[in-house]
Amino acid sequence: MTDTSESEWYLVQCKPRQDERAELNLANQSLLCFRPLHKVERIRHGKRVLLDEPLFPGYLFVSLRKDDPCWATIRSTRGVNRLVSFAGQPARVDDSIIQSIHQRLQPQVKPAFQAGQRVRITEGPFRELEAIFLRADGSERAILLLSLLQRQHQLRLPWQAIAKH
Repeated sequence: MTDTSESEWYLVQCKPRQDERAELNLANQSLLCFRPLHKVERIRHGKRVLLDEPLFPGYLFVSLRKDDPCWATIRSTRGVNRLVSFAGQPARVDDSIIQSIHQRLQPQVKPAFQAGQRVRITEGPFRELEAIFLRADGSERAILLLSLLQRQHQLRLPWQAIAKH
């Protein structure tokens, strides 16, 4: 692996829809790569699924030292189109930008609800109604107890559809 103490980040443009291939082939050359991915909800075969999609489709970052012998081989790496350059010089990406991207991609912590806590529904047909939090239903949903028409009903709602009361 490249010594990161003297390394700098550079931007690589990949061939169309070959980001993953380029990343794999660069990593096989012992280069440190960073291809930021974020979760996106899509409908596949009638079901909602969470997919990892590139934050910058067609691009990835690679860490290199100025004296690294891999400079010459990057352009001929499968999946790579070119190093992004200005005036014939590869464009360096500041470390603070890479760190900022890493931080922004960290999973967001969901608010902790306690069993029996009153919550407010913020989305859907029950919007603005009060309910009682019962428990989490996996990492994406919560089970609530809603009093409606003098009966209590259990609802499963996504985390983003509830808020503290």
